[in-house]
Amino acid sequence: MINLAHKQIILGSQSPRRSQLLSELGIKFDVIVRETDEIVDASLKPIDVVRTIAEKKAEAFLSDFQNALIITADTIVVTSEQEILGKPKSTDEAFQVLKNLSGNKHEVITAVCLLNNQRLTTFAETTEVEFYTLSDDEINFYIEKCQPMDKAGSYGIQEWIGRIGIKRIIGEYTNVVGLPTARLYQELKKIK
Repeated sequence: MINLAHKQIILGSQSPRRSQLLSELGIKFDVIVRETDEIVDASLKPIDVVRTIAEKKAEAFLSDFQNALIITADTIVVTSEQEILGKPKSTDEAFQVLKNLSGNKHEVITAVCLLNNQRLTTFAETTEVEFYTLSDDEINFYIEKCQPMDKAGSYGIQEWIGRIGIKRIIGEYTNVVGLPTARLYQELKKIK
């Protein structure tokens, strides 16, 4: 077990999925979100994009909470053509994204940044996900039932579509949900 009782821990994310995953590690924390600019250099590789955004989120806490441990994260979905799929702006876009993911493989990359004693430590995990071929009716049912508008790649693996549509994953499951808990736990064990 890790012992961070001497530290105030802040999760800098409004994601209910990240909150749930972090609490399941047995860690007590507060949620505080700072607005940050997520604009990055478009020429960066996807892994560098997600790392940069996670770091920007943590840097928003640099001026205060000097004694706290800040945890921030960002998750992206990347097609085999290295296209980054963000959160859909409409149900039509969500449908098209899921149609393109159907029957194909993609990667989910989550970067986590830890701000401790005014120092940033950043790591990223990549999980490969492969979908079965989904029918239009299945995609429409999922969009209507689960409203995936707040999810990168237009889906949540922990929802209905993950139960019926995922053929295979290679890597950490919780990484696809939005927080690679096993890797995070290992990193937290290093904190004094």
